[in-house]
This record gives sequence, structure tokens and C-alpha cells, in this order.
Amino acid sequence: MAVVILSPLLVVVMVWLHFANKGAGIFFTQTRIGRGNRAFRVMKFKSMTDERDAEGRLLPDKERLTKVGRFIRKTSIDELPQLFNILKGDMAFIGPRPLPPVYMPYYNEEELHRHDVRPGISGWAQVNGRMDITWEHKMECDLYYVKHLTLWLDIKIFFLTVYKVFKRESVGEGAREHNSFYDYRDEQWAAEGRYDLIEKAYKESGRTGHCEYLEK
Repeated sequence: MAVVILSPLLVVVMVWLHFANKGAGIFFTQTRIGRGNRAFRVMKFKSMTDERDAEGRLLPDKERLTKVGRFIRKTSIDELPQLFNILKGDMAFIGPRPLPPVYMPYYNEEELHRHDVRPGISGWAQVNGRMDITWEHKMECDLYYVKHLTLWLDIKIFFLTVYKVFKRESVGEGAREHNSFYDYRDEQWAAEGRYDLIEKAYKESGRTGHCEYLEK
């Protein structure tokens, strides 16, 4: 029903993005982890072009992010294609946001319980700061939702989400200290002197980028 009601908006955004993205496409998908630690492909509207430099490398995100893309991020319109994920049963309207599989080796036993429920388009963490909260607070919010899941909590989150989208509070790019969960967990483990855990998680995650703590 939601897809039918929102179909005029979806069509307008698709046409808008077709021109704004300069032929880079309208949608993109990414692998995320859902209920039961099961991987699925999440859909989003594409907010950036595929422009590259003279050597064929993608330009920085800030240079590829279009004005249209910035708008759909700020208004959370870029999340609307996830209605199709809901129809497939991979997601729900409300639940913890699905995160990349690369984070799996970095969760502790309690944090893995965020996958006891289906991930959502919006959740308790999103209405309590979204990108402006720390990873620690985000995990606390996700686990609070799992432990206190009720219809009334879902209704509360839904209306808070609508309010925050229209007020443009805590949407789009934020000021989180650590961009990725593994950066946050690496720093935490390093403070505890657990470089063995950093190395183990790095290998299991399949990361290929630089990790400063592996040099210690």
C-alpha cells in the first residue's frame, strides 16, 4: 500500500535523479546484515555521480554528491526504495538500521542481538540523534529497541521520524567521531591493549584498508 501511495513521488525522484546523476543510474544496492545474521541487498536512491579523475579514479564523495542527492539525503527520500525490501520481507518499517557485513567480527555478544529482529527504515537510534550520536549510544539504542519491542514503541518512533524529517533534525551527514564501527571498536580494543582482537577482526572482516593499530 505504501508503495502505491508514494509511487508518484518515486517516479518524480527517479526522473530527477536520471538527469542529476549524469547517467550514473538511479538506484544502488549494498549488502547489509539482517535478522538472524542473514545478508541481503538493501536498495537506496543514488545520490552521487560516477565522475572520475584523469587516472580513472572516482572523485571524492563531496565532489560527486549532487544538489539533488544532498536534498534526498537531508529529507531521507533516498531511503524510500527500501519499501521494496519490506515487501520482500528483508526489512520492516521500524527496527535497527542494517549495517555492512564488514562489522560482524567487531560486535560483542550482546550487540549481535540487534539482529534478533528485522532491520528497519527508521529506528530508536535514528530518532535519538542518527549520525550525531556515538557508536556506543547507537548500539545502546538498538538493543533497547530489541528488548522493549512493542507496537506502541513502533508508533512512537514512526511519528518522531516524521517530525524529525520535516524539522530536518539529525538527518544527512553528521558529526559522529568515528565514521565506521570498526574504527570505534579498534580504538576501544587498543585502549585495552587487545591488539590480538584487532588483528583477528581485521582478518575476518576482509578489510583491505590501512589500520594504524596493526603497526604497533
